[in-house]
Amino acid sequence: MLALLSGGLPLEAATEVLVLVGAPGTEAYGEKFARWAQSWKSACDKGGATFTEIGKPVDGATPREQFQAWLAGRAEGESPLWLVFIGHGTFDGKRAKLNLRGRDVSATELAEWLGPVRRPVVFVNTASSSSPFIPALSGADRVVITATRSGGEQNFARFGEYMSSTIGNVEADLDKDGQTSVLEAFLVASRQLADFYKEEGRLATEHPLLDDNGDKLGTPPEWFRGIRPMKKAADGSPDGYRAHQFHLVLGELEKRIPEGLRKQRDALELEVYKLRDRKADLPESQYYRQLEAILRQIGRIYEQAG
Repeated sequence: MLALLSGGLPLEAATEVLVLVGAPGTEAYGEKFARWAQSWKSACDKGGATFTEIGKPVDGATPREQFQAWLAGRAEGESPLWLVFIGHGTFDGKRAKLNLRGRDVSATELAEWLGPVRRPVVFVNTASSSSPFIPALSGADRVVITATRSGGEQNFARFGEYMSSTIGNVEADLDKDGQTSVLEAFLVASRQLADFYKEEGRLATEHPLLDDNGDKLGTPPEWFRGIRPMKKAADGSPDGYRAHQFHLVLGELEKRIPEGLRKQRDALELEVYKLRDRKADLPESQYYRQLEAILRQIGRIYEQAG
């Protein structure tokens, strides 16, 4: 149930963001990770999201124990749950892990911890060897982003720097709707990362992926033109549609749309995307008839929002 404001209007549940900072290994890495975490906090402050950071033992509880306990208390709810890992990752050929102070967390373990969660989830793993988290965590109403396309990409990953700086930055708003979605932040951060390797004359050792359709495959940024996916995996549907509906900092128009109407609008938008993907298989008149019906419903939502 949503709480009520004094005027009787629904009070939206705040988006909850957990930033898990791993073991730095060196002081230099520790300073980097602290800056990236601060950028996420700044974005949360700007967007009114609840921010929590876990990284060091507290009252005898390890980061792993704190992380598990935090998740256990948030299985139910209406608002999205964002999980961001900043640190180093490992992969032994079978298991990928988040490298924490104390005992690590594997992709399999995190999948088990998220099993009871019945709310939208955005998981951003900015570490090396992070791609095995996609098949482990992929599912309905989940966005999974990794810094690498294989567990074998084990060098230090810089993707986290660019992702942390774009997520709350309106300059990364590719479709100019006044807000930056997870998809847009991913695409701009990936482009900035590629520019870094090119300008430094280095061979890229990390290649980000995004999965939001539950097919466990992931899509590279090169498969998008603007925000629209132009390619898809042979056995999957296009990624990117759901990721474009998650924002930490809402635009002014979006703020005027109540959460309930926003969910209806998002569901209708997904219908538009799926219909567009089927356009070549439908008679033209049928396609436009169905498209018009959905767009009229979306239009009525904006009318209600004022």
